[in-house]
Amino acid sequence: MTTAEPASFRDPDTAVFYQDGRVLRGLSEQGKADWDRLAATKFLGELVAAGKVVRTTPFEGGAPLSPRGAPWAAVIEHERIPVISYPFEWPFALLKQAAVLHLEVLLAALGEGISMKDGYAYNVQFRGVAPTFIDLGSFEPAKGPWPGYRQFCQTLLFPLMIQAHLGIAYQSYLRGSVNGLEPGDVRGMFGGLRRFKKGVFRNVYLHSVLEKKVTTSTEQVKSQLKQAGFGLELAKATAGKLLKLVHKLDVKKRGSTWSDYRETCSYSDADASAKQAFVDGVAGAMAPGTVLDLGANDGEYSLIAARHAQQVIAVDADEPTIDAFARRLLAGGPGNVLPLVMDLVDPSPGIGWRNRERAPFPERVRPDLVFSLALVHHLAISANVPLPEVVGWLRSFDAPAVVEFVDRDDPMTKRLLANKPAGLFDDYRLDAFEKLLGEQFSLDKRELLPSGTRTLFLATPR
Repeated sequence: MTTAEPASFRDPDTAVFYQDGRVLRGLSEQGKADWDRLAATKFLGELVAAGKVVRTTPFEGGAPLSPRGAPWAAVIEHERIPVISYPFEWPFALLKQAAVLHLEVLLAALGEGISMKDGYAYNVQFRGVAPTFIDLGSFEPAKGPWPGYRQFCQTLLFPLMIQAHLGIAYQSYLRGSVNGLEPGDVRGMFGGLRRFKKGVFRNVYLHSVLEKKVTTSTEQVKSQLKQAGFGLELAKATAGKLLKLVHKLDVKKRGSTWSDYRETCSYSDADASAKQAFVDGVAGAMAPGTVLDLGANDGEYSLIAARHAQQVIAVDADEPTIDAFARRLLAGGPGNVLPLVMDLVDPSPGIGWRNRERAPFPERVRPDLVFSLALVHHLAISANVPLPEVVGWLRSFDAPAVVEFVDRDDPMTKRLLANKPAGLFDDYRLDAFEKLLGEQFSLDKRELLPSGTRTLFLATPR
């Protein structure tokens, strides 16, 4: 069975599709010429060997016609990336990694007379916290200003700058538009002396002014940018300056509501040890392909799962905590854990053309094991999600789940209930939850932690 990649339709010379689990790319005559030129370069093999560009080989099998009805001139096959994630799900440390990689690949290509058509954040994906460039159709002979400069600014540089310089989280802006942040909008954020922060005047103000002056053709925009120092002869220097700028962008160590959860939560040492043993035992027995850790916090249980799973997706709404976890992984953690920022009550939807260009989160992640640890009480009490809805949501992953229920008598639950109207959550009880869970799952294992207020379940979908 062959299906087209919904996000791959704008470039007439190349398109991605899937065939029996394989990732293929069709090439027009021009696309084939660009690929043949690229495949003959030295830098491509070096970057592939380093894991910085996705491994790609010729494909000799059959392929569907192009969207315009003509046969492809050639088809190539890409190594499959285990999990597809999006820039608005990446914490600061990972978006920065993506920006650095994009520029490193560009500089390597320019060294052999090749440039890129675009500078799109979505052209990078992650294996754990290691970024990989995936759009082999983006390369073309270098022949003028870098066409991807604007896209790079909108989807990578501007988001990093507003968070590094202004403390404004970029995730909602990137989620709001697949095209990223508009130069004029970003310019408005850098009023007064803020315009003189590192990299702002050149990449935000100048960019915005040129866009206002030139509104007719792409060639005129290129001409203006060339006059401003973005011509081919300065392409390497420009990319080098951008790389230096990105390296310098960072955020100060940040606290948040949940960044010190490990110190303030109500776990005793006995509870923590028993919970770790339960999780380790389940993951070890299953040896799952993909573990989805919902409400991962600082990643303690994701790291336990990483010992046994092929890959772990650690999801939490608290960006500072997930960013700290990402930095920990970058400093030497296991290479099979991907930390993502996401509000589980408002998860990533389908966005872009027909709401299909970028798929919703549940369509991109198919877990073999789900963790819902110290999460149910936050969904039910903090977010007012009824318990039947919580259980139905867990069932929708169609995978075994390790679920923790924190009872009403637990100090953390008492804290959450303190500001809620009396009687509103009377149905929040262990017996009620266990009954609901048992209606949709087989409860294969149940363990009350030593504190007596927290219960762990291993639940398998019926």
